[in-house]
This record gives sequence, structure tokens and C-alpha cells, in this order.
Amino acid sequence: MTTFPATDFVPAVFNGTDWSVVEPLLNALVDREINTAEDYDQWLMDRSELEAAIGESAANTYINMTCDTSDEAKQAAWTSYLENVAPKFKPVGFILDKKLKELAEKFDKTDGYHEVLYRDTAADVDLFRDDNVPLETELAKLDQEYDKICGKMTVEFDGEERTLPMMGKYSESADRSVREAAWKAVASRRLEDEEAISAIYDTMVSKRDECAKNAGFNNYVEYAYKAKHRFDYDTTHAYAFHDAIEKHAMPFVARLDATRKKELGVDVLRPWDLNVDPKSRNQLTPFTDGVDLITKTNACFKKLSPELGKMMASMGDGANTNGTDNGNASLDLDSRKGKAPGGYQYMRDRSRKAFIFMNAAGQHRDLETMVHEAGHAFHSMYSDQEPLVWYRSAPIEFAEVASMSMELLTMPYWDEFYPNAEDANRARRKQLEGSISLLPWIATIDAFQHWVYLNPTHSREERAQAWLDLEARFGHMGHRVDFTGLDEERKFVWQRQSHLFGVPFYYIEYGIAQLGALGIWLTSLEQSEEAALAAYKKAMSLGGSRPLPELFNAAGLPFDFGPETVGRLIDRVQLELDKLPE
Repeated sequence: MTTFPATDFVPAVFNGTDWSVVEPLLNALVDREINTAEDYDQWLMDRSELEAAIGESAANTYINMTCDTSDEAKQAAWTSYLENVAPKFKPVGFILDKKLKELAEKFDKTDGYHEVLYRDTAADVDLFRDDNVPLETELAKLDQEYDKICGKMTVEFDGEERTLPMMGKYSESADRSVREAAWKAVASRRLEDEEAISAIYDTMVSKRDECAKNAGFNNYVEYAYKAKHRFDYDTTHAYAFHDAIEKHAMPFVARLDATRKKELGVDVLRPWDLNVDPKSRNQLTPFTDGVDLITKTNACFKKLSPELGKMMASMGDGANTNGTDNGNASLDLDSRKGKAPGGYQYMRDRSRKAFIFMNAAGQHRDLETMVHEAGHAFHSMYSDQEPLVWYRSAPIEFAEVASMSMELLTMPYWDEFYPNAEDANRARRKQLEGSISLLPWIATIDAFQHWVYLNPTHSREERAQAWLDLEARFGHMGHRVDFTGLDEERKFVWQRQSHLFGVPFYYIEYGIAQLGALGIWLTSLEQSEEAALAAYKKAMSLGGSRPLPELFNAAGLPFDFGPETVGRLIDRVQLELDKLPE
């Protein structure tokens, strides 16, 4: 880490969603004369603090919107930011990026600590086009519309109106008829909005292709790889990952399926048979509500590491369920009508306060989400000492190592959620099996995105067929599952994956990171838990200040996601599964 001068460039009270407040400070940075390396360091620090402050204002506005998609004022505030600040910021940001690139070259600030910042900025300068600013605004608004549509989805089931996350518990019912009814209710509800969501996606694909062409690329695949700063791997590595999953993960999944069919006593697996306990035991219920969830999570992390326990406890007791509470809350956990789907962690970079959003409904997968997002929060906290805002977050391929590692490292302490040893071991088995069985889905989504953007003028019928072909290859819901009588539902399963809409090409990162997380977990088994946590802290403390291979190496991991690494890790997971009591 490099030492930078202090800054008081941004007022203590600052609204980064008001362009009249933001613009003068940006212009001051544009106009500032830089004569020495010291001047450059001060300028860089001032810019960093301004972008942190703008980012935090945007973060709080976004959080408010996702916490209550039915509140028109909160929706309008986010829309206003998208329309009135973000697009105006981008051209000025481009000018500042050009200035940063030129000054870094002038004062020899292009390597060492400055390497990643210079490299990423140079790429962004190359990519920027004025014509793409309004397109990116339109894309952000389309994603907001997708979230709004999904946030409104509810079904009448078991005598009550329920959100789709709330319906998840019925997928674990021992009663097959209940599972079937729940699955069909959700699928039918999703189909009601299929046309609207397909139209959104059609427009997104077209506009993203236009962005790529504007920037001089043949297609959006090429554009996205550069925009995501994928300097350390390319499409050939992605395709090798797909092949590795087909070769090593699919046999693993096939063994699970064979066991599942036998234990359920069925000839074929139907879509509603994938989440239920195959021995027809009661559903795993690790907690009752958000407050109970965070209480048990705190105890779990305290056992794993007093340091992590303290960090988790600093986020609060989970009692606040109304979003940011003016930026003071750090948790919004319980599912409710009007919340956006999914879960995320958001670091508010100026105050250095993490925020966790999720839709907890009392299921085991909510436990997984909680410790996952906690891992992101730990990453943010470990790297919050970085003076430059751009280094307080890591590339997604490594950011997800932070979160997925916690899913695995906390397993010995899941007795906090499951006092019954049988339930705890069931949960551990579910986690280990899921760490591998998720990989085919990741490969499916990544390969689907490659096909979509390499064929941007495709018809909806062609897109549906491409999806079905990939399902058949990776078996996630193809040859694994009998979809007889459910042809329409099957064609649109992809619409539930929000990443396809808001963050295109953000998905293989989960696969790369899962392999890294399994590597850290193996360190805990083969060396010690202390060694794994030390490696974790060392790597996470680097934030995004080093290239991707160096971040992996800091954690004692190879940066590799080819067949050899995939096969070795899957074999070890199988070995540990064999040791677990049934």
C-alpha cells in the first residue's frame, strides 16, 4: 500500500445524487493544474474521495429502492439518479480518466501499487463513447423495470398471498403433491410476465450489441470482456471451463441423481423433486426470522474466528427491516411483498459501512445466503483501509471467493443453526453437494450468454432452442429432469436468473470463485483452520490492488479453472462426502 495525503475536498454533508452538488467538484478536478508527482497524489486522493461519496449516495438510493419497490418516491429517486447524475457523470469521468492516464504516464505511476488502476483506467478510456451514455442509462432503467416486475410477483398458496422467495420452502416438502403444486404455481406466475420480460431482454441484447459496435468491437462478448477488465483470461478459458464441467461435474451430478431417484422411489425426477430431502425427512429450518438468523450467524462466526465474529456483530441485530434507515442500518433480511428479489452486499465507500440485503424465509438456502453475503462484508471490511476507492473492491472472480469460502469454513459450526447432529450433517452434505452441482448451472448461464451475444439478431424461438440445447449438454434441467407437459415453463427457466438482465457476463465468476473457495476449504482440512483464515485475511486485505492471479496466489491458490483443477477438487469433495454420516 502507498501512503497518500489527507483530503478534505468533499464536504462532510454531501448529496451525490444531486448533479448541482456534484458538478462543481468534478469540474474542479478537471481544471486543476498538476505540476508535480505530489500534486498528482493529492488530485488522485481528492478524486477517490469524491467518487466514494457519489457512490455512497447512489448506494443508499439503490438500497432504498430494492428494499421497497412499491414506494414510488424511492423508485423515482433511483430513476432520477439514473437519468440526471449517472449519464452526466460518465463524460466527465472519461475526461478525468484521460487525465489520470496521462498524469500516471508523466509521473511514472503505471506499475507497482498503481499498476491495476492504470491498466483498468486505460481500458476504460479506450472503451468510452459518448453515444453509449444514453444507451447505458436506458439499460439501467430496463433492469429496474425487470426488478419491479419480479418484485410484484406473488401467488395465492396455502391460504395466503406469498412472495416467490416465500414459496421456496414448499419445494422442500416431503409431500410430492405439495411440491408439484407449489412449483406449478410459481412457474405459472412467472409465465404471466414472460412476454414483458422477453421484451425487456430483447431490447437489452440489441442495445448492448449497439454499445459494442459503437466502441469498434465485432460483438458484445469482446466488449464485455474488456469492460470487465478480464486481462488474465479470455473466451478460450471460459470454453475450457465449460468442457471441464461437462467432463468432471456431470458424472458427480449423475451419481447424486441416481441416489435421489432411488431414495425417493421414483422412476424419473420431475422439476419439483430437486430440493426435497431424498429421505423424506422434515425440512431444514435453521431459524425463524431475520433477528433469529443474525443472532445465530453471529454465534457461528464467533466460534469460527473471534475477529470475524466481532466484524459480523458490528452490523447490528437485524431488527431494522426498512432499508438503510438514512444510511445507518446494515441489514435488511426478511422477505416481504415489494422487496426486489435476490440478495447482495453493498459497501458504502465513504462511511466504510457494509449493507446486506436478502429475502430470508426460514430455509437452509437463506443460511447459505447469510454467510455468503457476510463473506462479502468481511472482504469490504478487510480492504476498507485502502486509501483509493478503486482498490476497496476486488474483481468479481475473487470477490466471490471471499463469500463462498465462508459457506464452507462455517460448516463445522452449523450446530448453532442445527442443534440436532443429524440435521447439521444433512446441511453440510447439502452444502458440499451444492458446491459442485451448482457448477453445471454456472456453465449453462455463461454458455447461454456467449451464444446470445454472439448471435444478437436471434429470434425468441432460436433463443429458446439454444437454452434447451445447453440444458441437454449440462444436464441441469435437461436429461436430469422430466419436463413432460411443461414445455413452455422449461423454455423460460433462464428468466429467473437476474444476472442475465442487470449484469451480463457476470456469472462464470461464481464458477472460478467456487474453485478458489474450495481451495481455501482444503487448506483448512490439510493444514489447519487457522492457516485457511490467515490466507483468507491476507488475500482479502489486498482488496483489488493486485492483478487477479496475484490475489489468488496471496490466498495460496492457483489461478486456474481448467480440467485438472476442477477434477482434483471434485474428487476431494466426494471423499469428504463419503466420510459424512448419512
